[in-house]
Amino acid sequence: MKLLLDLGNTRLKWVLADDEGWAARGAVGWEEGVSHVLTQSWRELPCPDRVLGSSVVDAARESQIQAVIATLFARDATWVRTPAQACGVRNAYPEPHRLGVDRFLAMVAAHAEGHAPCVLAGIGTALTLDALTADGRHLGGLIAPGPLLMQQSLLGATVRVQTDHGAAIRDIADNTPDAVASGCWQAVAALIERFTRHIATLHPDQTPRLLLDGGDAVTLLPLLKMPAELAPDSVLRGLLVWAHAHPAPASP
Repeated sequence: MKLLLDLGNTRLKWVLADDEGWAARGAVGWEEGVSHVLTQSWRELPCPDRVLGSSVVDAARESQIQAVIATLFARDATWVRTPAQACGVRNAYPEPHRLGVDRFLAMVAAHAEGHAPCVLAGIGTALTLDALTADGRHLGGLIAPGPLLMQQSLLGATVRVQTDHGAAIRDIADNTPDAVASGCWQAVAALIERFTRHIATLHPDQTPRLLLDGGDAVTLLPLLKMPAELAPDSVLRGLLVWAHAHPAPASP
């Protein structure tokens, strides 16, 4: 039984994985009293054999989570760091560690599940795009603000562009709140489509499958004008593949 952790910019997601799948799962935002919430959620769980984590946050937050794990389970978390190659995926970055481990693990999951060739779009605080060939070669990717961060940046940098009520996403807006929201969401959709078409042009023999994950993936999906599908929990699924490929050292 493995406790798998995905420490993202906005929240922490976790699953307890056994031979049947996810035995338990949860998520908590960093501003929600994360240590207390996790203690309450985990105190009734069976003790995991291993704890593995993916982290894009700072060492202080990793240490905060490690303290909860040590208190409840007397275990050390293993934080996966991005390699040059693992689990059939080859990192395109000349400095492999500079690729976010969440992006690498999402590709690991896609490759292991037979979804490559594909484009993986992570739609959260940031928009991340990565292209993966059928044989596990990472072609590279792009990073941009996610739709909500894009809106916040626009509103924070302007005086007259303000919103005072809920906004709807439209093709053409007739008011400022809708125009701001629609422009940001449509911009993200357009970048995803452009990137996917570019990858398809570069590799005409491999039509990429477009996979969406992240907190805003469900909202974005209907805005796309090309086939796409949701691939939730890609980081956690990649962590499970990693765990099977990298067994814990045997106890002396």
